Amino acid sequence: VFFISLSLSLQLVPLIGFISVGLGSAVLYLLRLALYSPDVSWDRKNNPEPWNKLSPTDQYKFLAISTDYKNLKKDRPSF
Repeated sequence: VFFISLSLSLQLVPLIGFISVGLGSAVLYLLRLALYSPDVSWDRKNNPEPWNKLSPTDQYKFLAISTDYKNLKKDRPSF
């Protein structure tokens, strides 16, 4: 009986590892969105509109495949 439970627990190690890596990466991505996204405002008194402070060259997307942020020009008015 002990050998059967030991072999089952050894077979579950990769499954638990993959689930842990997936959950950990999902939590880290949500933390990144909550802390670094210009759409989220945690301090409404000092900075109620954080998206207005972004310049056109700021890259806030996680992955930009076809956009080169270094060459963008400002096409909106300053507030």
